[in-house]
Amino acid sequence: MPTSLVVYLSFAGAAREAMTFYQTVFGGKLALHTFADFGIADAPAEGVMHSELRADGFTVMGADAFNEPTEGWGTNRVHAAFMSDEFDRVRGFYDRFVENGAKVVAPLEKQVWDDFYGELVDPWGIAWMFNIAAPGGWAESG
Repeated sequence: MPTSLVVYLSFAGAAREAMTFYQTVFGGKLALHTFADFGIADAPAEGVMHSELRADGFTVMGADAFNEPTEGWGTNRVHAAFMSDEFDRVRGFYDRFVENGAKVVAPLEKQVWDDFYGELVDPWGIAWMFNIAAPGGWAESG
């Protein structure tokens, strides 16, 4: 298997809801496995021990993290970044997040570096960044 980067997200009891939401944004096939599926008795049976969303070209994984501190949840835990030259596809991801309650931090607009960039925070506090390279822009120069 070639090396790849996979985003793995932790949720305070909302993994099923969040991962299902991400499937509506990205499409793909979602697999969810509960703590009960693995016979783990010291966690909520229906809590998500592991989930995997395989979309076209990338994977997002997530789980419920019941033993982690809840203070600061949703604040600077992770930034997931899309770097792409597929304008319509990535713009569609951005728009579906916004249509479903994500907070816009930076509108998806043309920037001084000639690419389109936008940033938002989803309902679970995960920050998503979108950089869509303009043909001949800085992303292609180096």
